[in-house]
Amino acid sequence: MARLRGGMVQSVTGLAAELAVSDETIRRELRILEEQGVIIREHGGARLAAQIFEGPLIQRMEENAEAKMRIARAAAPFVSDGMIVFIDSGTTSCFIAKQLVDCKSLTIITNSLQVAADLGGINDNCLFLAAGQMDYDYRAFSDHTAQQYVGGFTPHLSILSVGAIHVDRGLMDFHPGEAAMSRIAYATSERVLLGADASKFGRYGLIHTAPLDAVGILVTDKPLDDDYSRAFAHAEVVIA
Repeated sequence: MARLRGGMVQSVTGLAAELAVSDETIRRELRILEEQGVIIREHGGARLAAQIFEGPLIQRMEENAEAKMRIARAAAPFVSDGMIVFIDSGTTSCFIAKQLVDCKSLTIITNSLQVAADLGGINDNCLFLAAGQMDYDYRAFSDHTAQQYVGGFTPHLSILSVGAIHVDRGLMDFHPGEAAMSRIAYATSERVLLGADASKFGRYGLIHTAPLDAVGILVTDKPLDDDYSRAFAHAEVVIA
């Protein structure tokens, strides 16, 4: 992988010679990486696929906004008055939070300033905001201090977004701190609701967060294909 990160096409023969293995060994490994979306095969070699990076929150809130709104409306009924809910800082989660403004006496744990602004101080809610060093692009806290704080709670439900979903590689994200927050939520919550629009499926992310079977409720905007239907057969799947 280190040789491929330069962006240039690396030949099978050159990689085999450098690593002291056979050409067939290199071809086999490249086939696996290609299936995972990590590389692009070219004649006689391969190059690293362009990485997908997420932009600032305000930009990401505008992406697939209609689908995220439908997901938010379908997800909201899973939250009832008096629940303890963790809500992460992903854009789909922010859309869901806006649909919870009529709920009463929620205990909300979040690392998102947007979620805190929408749900704090209303309807007798109790808000716990994780703090630390703020990520200004995400308008959120996800450093070690924030992670330690969130890890002390035991939510009835965690509402999470995700950067990428792959049938073989599981759930993935692009931000190390946000990925860590997701892992904490999966470990501490009674149940996890994942909001993910169709663009997230088949995508390859940077950091693994959890296996697909960690999701209890999947809310998405389009019917799943056969592979993903089987992969999420354990979960309650809602098509918005």
